[in-house]
Amino acid sequence: MLNNSTVKFAEPKEKKYRLTDGQGLYLLVTPNERKYWRLDYRIHGKRKTYAIGSYPDISLKEARIKRREARQLVADGIDPVQHRQMVKDRQREAFDNSFGNVAEEWLCRQKKVWSESHAKKVEGRLRYNLLPWLANRPIGEIEPPELLMVLRKIEDRGVIDCAHRCRTIAGQIFRYGIACGLCGRDPAADLAGALQHPDPKPMAAITDPIQAGGLMRAIRAFEGTPIIRCALRFVALTFPRPTELRHCEWSEIFWPKAEWRIPAKKMKMKRPHIVPLPSQAIRVLQEIHPLTDHMSKFVFPNLRIPSRCMGGSTINAALRRMGYSKDEMCAHGFRSMASTLLHENGWPHSDIELQLAHAQKDRVAAAYNRSQRLPERRKMMQWYADYLDELKKDDKRAVGHG
Repeated sequence: MLNNSTVKFAEPKEKKYRLTDGQGLYLLVTPNERKYWRLDYRIHGKRKTYAIGSYPDISLKEARIKRREARQLVADGIDPVQHRQMVKDRQREAFDNSFGNVAEEWLCRQKKVWSESHAKKVEGRLRYNLLPWLANRPIGEIEPPELLMVLRKIEDRGVIDCAHRCRTIAGQIFRYGIACGLCGRDPAADLAGALQHPDPKPMAAITDPIQAGGLMRAIRAFEGTPIIRCALRFVALTFPRPTELRHCEWSEIFWPKAEWRIPAKKMKMKRPHIVPLPSQAIRVLQEIHPLTDHMSKFVFPNLRIPSRCMGGSTINAALRRMGYSKDEMCAHGFRSMASTLLHENGWPHSDIELQLAHAQKDRVAAAYNRSQRLPERRKMMQWYADYLDELKKDDKRAVGHG
Protein backbone atom coordinates (compact mmCIF):
# COMPACT_ATOMS: atom_id res chain seq x y z
CA MET A 1 0.00 0.00 0.00
CA LEU A 2 1.06 3.54 -0.63
CA ASN A 3 1.70 6.26 1.91
CA ASN A 4 1.64 10.06 1.60
CA SER A 5 5.44 10.38 1.37
CA THR A 6 5.73 7.81 -1.42
CA VAL A 7 3.05 9.59 -3.42
CA LYS A 8 4.45 13.06 -2.78
CA PHE A 9 8.07 12.26 -3.67
CA ALA A 10 7.48 9.92 -6.59
CA GLU A 11 9.93 11.08 -9.29
CA PRO A 12 9.21 11.04 -13.04
CA LYS A 13 11.13 8.58 -15.24
CA GLU A 14 11.74 8.24 -18.97
CA LYS A 15 8.53 6.27 -19.27
CA LYS A 16 5.32 6.49 -17.28
CA TYR A 17 4.96 3.99 -14.46
CA ARG A 18 2.52 2.91 -11.74
CA LEU A 19 2.57 2.91 -7.96
CA THR A 20 -0.15 0.50 -6.83
CA ASP A 21 -2.24 0.84 -3.70
CA GLY A 22 -4.30 -2.34 -4.03
CA GLN A 23 -7.81 -3.26 -5.12
CA GLY A 24 -7.17 -1.81 -8.57
CA LEU A 25 -6.11 1.68 -7.40
CA TYR A 26 -2.79 3.08 -8.58
CA LEU A 27 -0.93 6.33 -9.13
CA LEU A 28 0.21 6.87 -12.72
CA VAL A 29 3.41 8.95 -12.85
CA THR A 30 4.27 10.45 -16.26
CA PRO A 31 7.57 11.78 -17.68
CA ASN A 32 6.21 15.37 -17.62
CA GLU A 33 5.91 15.20 -13.79
CA ARG A 34 2.14 14.74 -13.78
CA LYS A 35 0.50 12.24 -11.40
CA TYR A 36 -2.94 10.71 -11.98
CA TRP A 37 -5.13 8.40 -9.89
CA ARG A 38 -6.54 5.48 -11.84
CA LEU A 39 -8.74 2.51 -10.91
CA ASP A 40 -8.84 -0.71 -12.92
CA TYR A 41 -11.99 -2.80 -12.60
CA ARG A 42 -14.00 -5.45 -14.44
CA ILE A 43 -17.70 -5.23 -15.14
CA HIS A 44 -19.86 -7.41 -17.38
CA GLY A 45 -16.75 -9.37 -18.32
CA LYS A 46 -14.80 -6.35 -19.56
CA ARG A 47 -11.74 -4.68 -18.08
CA LYS A 48 -12.08 -0.89 -17.76
CA THR A 49 -10.22 2.03 -16.22
CA TYR A 50 -11.79 4.79 -14.15
CA ALA A 51 -9.97 8.15 -14.08
CA ILE A 52 -10.35 9.43 -10.52
CA GLY A 53 -8.37 12.66 -10.86
CA SER A 54 -4.91 14.16 -10.54
CA TYR A 55 -2.59 14.48 -7.56
CA PRO A 56 -2.34 16.67 -5.47
CA ASP A 57 -5.90 17.85 -6.32
CA ILE A 58 -7.03 14.43 -5.12
CA SER A 59 -5.15 13.23 -2.03
CA LEU A 60 -4.38 9.57 -1.26
CA LYS A 61 -7.17 9.52 1.32
CA GLU A 62 -9.67 10.98 -1.14
CA ALA A 63 -8.58 8.55 -3.87
CA ARG A 64 -9.26 5.61 -1.54
CA ILE A 65 -12.74 6.97 -0.75
CA LYS A 66 -13.51 7.25 -4.45
CA ARG A 67 -12.16 3.70 -4.95
CA ARG A 68 -14.57 2.44 -2.33
CA GLU A 69 -17.49 4.26 -3.92
CA ALA A 70 -16.60 2.98 -7.40
CA ARG A 71 -16.21 -0.62 -6.21
CA GLN A 72 -19.62 -0.42 -4.55
CA LEU A 73 -21.13 0.70 -7.86
CA VAL A 74 -19.45 -2.23 -9.63
CA ALA A 75 -20.81 -4.59 -6.97
CA ASP A 76 -24.28 -3.21 -7.75
CA GLY A 77 -23.76 -3.79 -11.48
CA ILE A 78 -23.25 -0.11 -12.30
CA ASP A 79 -20.36 1.08 -14.44
CA PRO A 80 -18.59 3.96 -12.55
CA VAL A 81 -17.61 5.67 -15.83
CA GLN A 82 -21.17 5.63 -17.14
CA HIS A 83 -22.51 6.65 -13.74
CA ARG A 84 -20.26 9.72 -13.64
CA GLN A 85 -21.31 10.72 -17.15
CA MET A 86 -24.96 10.31 -16.17
CA VAL A 87 -24.41 12.56 -13.14
CA LYS A 88 -22.74 15.20 -15.35
CA ASP A 89 -25.61 15.01 -17.84
CA ARG A 90 -28.12 15.50 -15.03
CA GLN A 91 -26.18 18.47 -13.68
CA ARG A 92 -26.00 20.00 -17.15
CA GLU A 93 -29.71 19.40 -17.65
CA ALA A 94 -30.44 20.93 -14.25
CA PHE A 95 -28.44 24.01 -15.21
CA ASP A 96 -30.15 24.30 -18.59
CA ASN A 97 -33.52 23.94 -16.83
CA SER A 98 -32.62 26.24 -13.97
CA PHE A 99 -35.07 28.93 -12.92
CA GLY A 100 -32.59 31.55 -14.10
CA ASN A 101 -32.25 30.13 -17.62
CA VAL A 102 -35.98 29.59 -18.03
CA ALA A 103 -36.60 33.13 -16.73
CA GLU A 104 -34.12 34.57 -19.27
CA GLU A 105 -35.80 32.69 -22.12
CA TRP A 106 -39.27 33.80 -20.97
CA LEU A 107 -38.13 37.41 -20.58
CA CYS A 108 -36.53 37.43 -24.03
CA ARG A 109 -39.81 36.35 -25.61
CA GLN A 110 -41.93 38.78 -23.61
CA LYS A 111 -39.74 41.75 -24.51
CA LYS A 112 -40.92 41.39 -28.11
CA VAL A 113 -44.48 42.35 -27.13
CA TRP A 114 -43.87 44.58 -24.10
CA SER A 115 -43.10 48.28 -24.06
CA GLU A 116 -39.48 49.11 -23.25
CA SER A 117 -40.37 50.75 -19.93
CA HIS A 118 -42.47 47.78 -18.76
CA ALA A 119 -39.75 45.32 -19.78
CA LYS A 120 -37.18 47.22 -17.73
CA LYS A 121 -39.42 47.16 -14.65
CA VAL A 122 -40.04 43.42 -14.90
CA GLU A 123 -36.36 42.69 -15.57
CA GLY A 124 -35.33 44.79 -12.58
CA ARG A 125 -37.77 43.04 -10.23
CA LEU A 126 -36.59 39.67 -11.52
CA ARG A 127 -32.85 40.33 -11.24
CA TYR A 128 -32.86 42.01 -7.84
CA ASN A 129 -35.58 40.06 -6.04
CA LEU A 130 -35.85 36.51 -7.45
CA LEU A 131 -32.70 35.49 -9.31
CA PRO A 132 -30.20 36.01 -6.45
CA TRP A 133 -31.83 33.09 -4.63
CA LEU A 134 -33.46 31.02 -7.40
CA ALA A 135 -31.27 31.45 -10.49
CA ASN A 136 -29.35 28.16 -10.13
CA ARG A 137 -32.23 26.07 -8.79
CA PRO A 138 -33.76 23.48 -11.17
CA ILE A 139 -37.15 24.94 -11.94
CA GLY A 140 -38.88 21.61 -11.43
CA GLU A 141 -37.52 21.28 -7.88
CA ILE A 142 -38.72 24.62 -6.48
CA GLU A 143 -41.51 24.07 -3.97
CA PRO A 144 -43.96 26.65 -2.51
CA PRO A 145 -42.09 27.01 0.84
CA GLU A 146 -38.84 27.88 -0.97
CA LEU A 147 -40.53 30.49 -3.16
CA LEU A 148 -42.37 31.88 -0.14
CA MET A 149 -39.06 32.28 1.71
CA VAL A 150 -37.75 34.41 -1.17
CA LEU A 151 -40.91 36.52 -1.28
CA ARG A 152 -40.74 36.99 2.49
CA LYS A 153 -37.33 38.61 2.03
CA ILE A 154 -39.02 41.23 -0.16
CA GLU A 155 -41.81 41.67 2.39
CA ASP A 156 -39.27 42.21 5.15
CA ARG A 157 -37.96 45.22 3.25
CA GLY A 158 -41.41 46.77 3.54
CA VAL A 159 -42.17 46.71 -0.19
CA ILE A 160 -45.34 44.62 -0.04
CA ASP A 161 -46.56 45.56 -3.51
CA CYS A 162 -43.21 44.47 -4.99
CA ALA A 163 -43.56 41.08 -3.27
CA HIS A 164 -46.95 40.56 -4.92
CA ARG A 165 -45.62 41.63 -8.31
CA CYS A 166 -42.66 39.25 -7.97
CA ARG A 167 -45.04 36.40 -7.14
CA THR A 168 -46.92 37.21 -10.35
CA ILE A 169 -43.68 37.26 -12.36
CA ALA A 170 -42.56 33.95 -10.84
CA GLY A 171 -45.94 32.42 -11.68
CA GLN A 172 -45.63 33.48 -15.31
CA ILE A 173 -42.15 31.92 -15.49
CA PHE A 174 -43.35 28.65 -13.94
CA ARG A 175 -46.30 28.48 -16.34
CA TYR A 176 -43.90 29.04 -19.22
CA GLY A 177 -41.79 26.18 -17.82
CA ILE A 178 -44.87 23.95 -17.67
CA ALA A 179 -45.69 24.73 -21.30
CA CYS A 180 -42.12 23.82 -22.29
CA GLY A 181 -42.24 20.57 -20.31
CA LEU A 182 -39.55 21.73 -17.85
CA CYS A 183 -41.64 21.59 -14.68
CA GLY A 184 -44.91 20.08 -13.60
CA ARG A 185 -46.56 22.76 -11.50
CA ASP A 186 -46.66 26.43 -10.56
CA PRO A 187 -45.73 26.83 -6.86
CA ALA A 188 -46.60 30.54 -7.03
CA ALA A 189 -50.26 29.60 -7.43
CA ASP A 190 -50.16 27.83 -4.06
CA LEU A 191 -49.09 31.05 -2.33
CA ALA A 192 -52.36 32.89 -2.89
CA GLY A 193 -53.17 34.59 0.41
CA ALA A 194 -49.76 33.83 1.93
CA LEU A 195 -48.41 37.37 1.48
CA GLN A 196 -49.40 40.52 3.32
CA HIS A 197 -52.06 42.60 1.61
CA PRO A 198 -50.66 45.94 0.46
CA ASP A 199 -52.48 49.07 1.52
CA PRO A 200 -54.22 50.49 -1.56
CA LYS A 201 -52.67 53.83 -2.44
CA PRO A 202 -54.55 55.55 -5.26
CA MET A 203 -52.66 57.98 -7.43
CA ALA A 204 -52.72 61.48 -6.00
CA ALA A 205 -55.17 63.55 -8.04
CA ILE A 206 -57.19 66.75 -7.88
CA THR A 207 -60.84 65.96 -8.65
CA ASP A 208 -62.67 68.97 -7.23
CA PRO A 209 -63.63 71.45 -10.00
CA ILE A 210 -62.58 74.53 -8.01
CA GLN A 211 -59.20 72.99 -7.19
CA ALA A 212 -58.85 71.91 -10.83
CA GLY A 213 -59.32 75.54 -11.82
CA GLY A 214 -56.58 76.52 -9.39
CA LEU A 215 -54.29 73.91 -10.91
CA MET A 216 -54.90 75.26 -14.42
CA ARG A 217 -54.13 78.79 -13.23
CA ALA A 218 -50.93 77.51 -11.59
CA ILE A 219 -49.92 75.88 -14.89
CA ARG A 220 -50.59 79.13 -16.73
CA ALA A 221 -48.36 80.98 -14.25
CA PHE A 222 -45.62 78.33 -14.24
CA GLU A 223 -42.22 79.99 -14.69
CA GLY A 224 -40.28 76.96 -15.86
CA THR A 225 -39.02 76.32 -19.38
CA PRO A 226 -41.47 76.64 -22.30
CA ILE A 227 -41.15 72.91 -23.04
CA ILE A 228 -42.22 71.89 -19.53
CA ARG A 229 -44.99 74.50 -19.43
CA CYS A 230 -46.35 73.19 -22.74
CA ALA A 231 -46.10 69.61 -21.49
CA LEU A 232 -48.15 70.54 -18.40
CA ARG A 233 -50.84 72.17 -20.53
CA PHE A 234 -50.88 69.28 -23.01
CA VAL A 235 -51.16 66.54 -20.36
CA ALA A 236 -54.01 68.41 -18.68
CA LEU A 237 -55.89 68.71 -21.98
CA THR A 238 -55.30 65.16 -23.27
CA PHE A 239 -54.68 63.16 -20.02
CA PRO A 240 -52.52 60.33 -21.48
CA ARG A 241 -50.38 58.06 -19.34
CA PRO A 242 -47.16 59.84 -18.34
CA THR A 243 -44.99 57.49 -20.41
CA GLU A 244 -47.20 58.11 -23.46
CA LEU A 245 -46.79 61.86 -23.03
CA ARG A 246 -43.03 61.64 -22.65
CA HIS A 247 -42.61 59.46 -25.75
CA CYS A 248 -44.95 61.51 -27.95
CA GLU A 249 -43.29 62.08 -31.35
CA TRP A 250 -44.01 64.68 -34.00
CA SER A 251 -44.57 61.88 -36.52
CA GLU A 252 -47.57 60.74 -34.45
CA ILE A 253 -49.38 64.08 -34.76
CA PHE A 254 -51.83 63.96 -37.68
CA TRP A 255 -52.49 67.63 -38.27
CA PRO A 256 -55.26 67.33 -40.96
CA LYS A 257 -57.63 65.62 -38.50
CA ALA A 258 -56.19 67.07 -35.29
CA GLU A 259 -55.29 63.65 -33.89
CA TRP A 260 -52.47 62.15 -31.90
CA ARG A 261 -52.09 58.61 -33.21
CA ILE A 262 -50.16 56.50 -30.71
CA PRO A 263 -48.80 53.21 -32.10
CA ALA A 264 -49.62 49.94 -30.35
CA LYS A 265 -46.04 49.32 -29.18
CA LYS A 266 -46.23 52.42 -26.96
CA MET A 267 -49.56 51.55 -25.37
CA LYS A 268 -50.02 49.57 -22.18
CA MET A 269 -52.69 47.37 -23.77
CA LYS A 270 -50.67 46.98 -27.00
CA ARG A 271 -53.44 48.44 -29.14
CA PRO A 272 -53.11 51.61 -31.26
CA HIS A 273 -54.83 54.58 -29.70
CA ILE A 274 -56.14 57.84 -31.15
CA VAL A 275 -56.38 60.99 -29.05
CA PRO A 276 -58.68 63.62 -30.65
CA LEU A 277 -56.97 66.94 -30.06
CA PRO A 278 -59.09 69.90 -28.97
CA SER A 279 -58.22 73.29 -30.41
CA GLN A 280 -56.39 74.24 -27.19
CA ALA A 281 -54.08 71.23 -27.54
CA ILE A 282 -53.40 72.12 -31.18
CA ARG A 283 -52.37 75.61 -30.05
CA VAL A 284 -49.96 74.07 -27.53
CA LEU A 285 -48.38 71.98 -30.30
CA GLN A 286 -48.17 75.00 -32.61
CA GLU A 287 -46.45 76.91 -29.84
CA ILE A 288 -43.84 74.26 -29.12
CA HIS A 289 -43.30 73.10 -32.70
CA PRO A 290 -40.72 75.80 -33.58
CA LEU A 291 -38.84 74.99 -30.35
CA THR A 292 -38.44 71.22 -30.63
CA ASP A 293 -39.24 70.00 -34.16
CA HIS A 294 -35.79 70.89 -35.48
CA MET A 295 -33.92 69.40 -32.50
CA SER A 296 -35.70 66.14 -31.71
CA LYS A 297 -38.23 63.60 -32.90
CA PHE A 298 -39.94 63.99 -29.52
CA VAL A 299 -42.51 66.70 -28.95
CA PHE A 300 -41.25 67.12 -25.39
CA PRO A 301 -37.54 66.25 -25.49
CA ASN A 302 -35.03 66.00 -22.67
CA LEU A 303 -33.63 69.45 -21.99
CA ARG A 304 -30.03 68.26 -21.70
CA ILE A 305 -30.07 65.47 -24.30
CA PRO A 306 -32.63 66.38 -27.00
CA SER A 307 -32.30 63.00 -28.70
CA ARG A 308 -34.02 61.51 -25.66
CA CYS A 309 -37.54 62.09 -24.41
CA MET A 310 -38.44 64.13 -21.35
CA GLY A 311 -37.39 62.56 -18.06
CA GLY A 312 -39.83 60.44 -16.09
CA SER A 313 -39.87 62.79 -13.08
CA THR A 314 -40.11 66.09 -14.98
CA ILE A 315 -43.88 66.61 -14.70
CA ASN A 316 -43.94 65.62 -11.03
CA ALA A 317 -41.00 67.92 -10.31
CA ALA A 318 -42.86 70.78 -12.00
CA LEU A 319 -45.94 70.11 -9.87
CA ARG A 320 -43.76 70.25 -6.73
CA ARG A 321 -42.34 73.61 -7.87
CA MET A 322 -45.91 74.83 -8.27
CA GLY A 323 -46.57 73.94 -4.63
CA TYR A 324 -48.44 70.64 -5.05
CA SER A 325 -47.21 67.86 -2.76
CA LYS A 326 -46.93 64.23 -3.85
CA ASP A 327 -50.10 63.51 -1.86
CA GLU A 328 -52.06 66.18 -3.74
CA MET A 329 -51.24 65.72 -7.41
CA CYS A 330 -48.99 63.68 -9.69
CA ALA A 331 -48.51 63.26 -13.43
CA HIS A 332 -50.84 60.27 -13.53
CA GLY A 333 -53.44 62.26 -11.57
CA PHE A 334 -54.50 64.20 -14.67
CA ARG A 335 -56.20 60.99 -15.82
CA SER A 336 -58.21 60.68 -12.60
CA MET A 337 -59.04 64.38 -12.72
CA ALA A 338 -60.41 64.08 -16.26
CA SER A 339 -62.30 60.88 -15.52
CA THR A 340 -63.96 62.36 -12.43
CA LEU A 341 -64.90 65.68 -14.02
CA LEU A 342 -66.24 64.03 -17.18
CA HIS A 343 -68.30 61.50 -15.22
CA GLU A 344 -69.68 64.22 -12.95
CA ASN A 345 -70.79 66.18 -15.99
CA GLY A 346 -72.70 63.32 -17.56
CA TRP A 347 -70.41 62.05 -20.29
CA PRO A 348 -70.86 58.33 -21.11
CA HIS A 349 -68.67 56.00 -19.13
CA SER A 350 -67.83 53.96 -22.24
CA ASP A 351 -66.52 57.03 -24.07
CA ILE A 352 -64.40 58.06 -21.09
CA GLU A 353 -62.94 54.57 -20.78
CA LEU A 354 -62.16 54.50 -24.50
CA GLN A 355 -60.38 57.84 -24.22
CA LEU A 356 -58.39 56.60 -21.21
CA ALA A 357 -57.45 53.48 -23.25
CA HIS A 358 -58.55 51.22 -20.43
CA ALA A 359 -58.96 47.51 -21.10
CA GLN A 360 -62.56 46.31 -20.93
CA LYS A 361 -63.13 43.85 -18.10
CA ASP A 362 -65.66 41.98 -20.23
CA ARG A 363 -63.37 40.28 -22.77
CA VAL A 364 -66.26 39.17 -24.93
CA ALA A 365 -67.57 42.73 -25.14
CA ALA A 366 -64.05 43.97 -25.86
CA ALA A 367 -63.68 41.48 -28.72
CA TYR A 368 -66.85 42.75 -30.39
CA ASN A 369 -66.38 46.43 -29.66
CA ARG A 370 -64.54 47.53 -32.79
CA SER A 371 -65.91 51.09 -32.70
CA GLN A 372 -63.61 53.80 -31.44
CA ARG A 373 -66.50 56.33 -31.26
CA LEU A 374 -64.17 59.06 -32.50
CA PRO A 375 -66.91 61.64 -33.29
CA GLU A 376 -68.30 61.32 -29.76
CA ARG A 377 -64.85 61.41 -28.17
CA ARG A 378 -63.82 64.39 -30.29
CA LYS A 379 -66.84 66.30 -29.01
CA MET A 380 -66.08 65.20 -25.44
CA MET A 381 -62.41 66.25 -25.62
CA GLN A 382 -63.29 69.72 -26.95
CA TRP A 383 -65.90 70.14 -24.23
CA TYR A 384 -63.38 69.15 -21.57
CA ALA A 385 -60.77 71.62 -22.84
CA ASP A 386 -63.40 74.40 -22.85
CA TYR A 387 -64.52 73.33 -19.36
CA LEU A 388 -60.95 73.63 -18.04
CA ASP A 389 -60.76 77.11 -19.57
CA GLU A 390 -63.93 78.06 -17.70
CA LEU A 391 -62.59 76.63 -14.44
CA LYS A 392 -59.39 78.55 -14.97
CA LYS A 393 -61.17 81.92 -15.11
CA ASP A 394 -62.14 82.13 -11.45
CA ASP A 395 -62.97 80.09 -8.35
CA LYS A 396 -66.59 79.55 -9.36
CA ARG A 397 -67.71 76.19 -10.63
CA ALA A 398 -68.08 76.19 -14.42
CA VAL A 399 -71.33 75.24 -16.07
CA GLY A 400 -71.48 71.47 -16.59
CA HIS A 401 -72.32 69.29 -19.57
CA GLY A 402 -76.05 68.82 -20.14
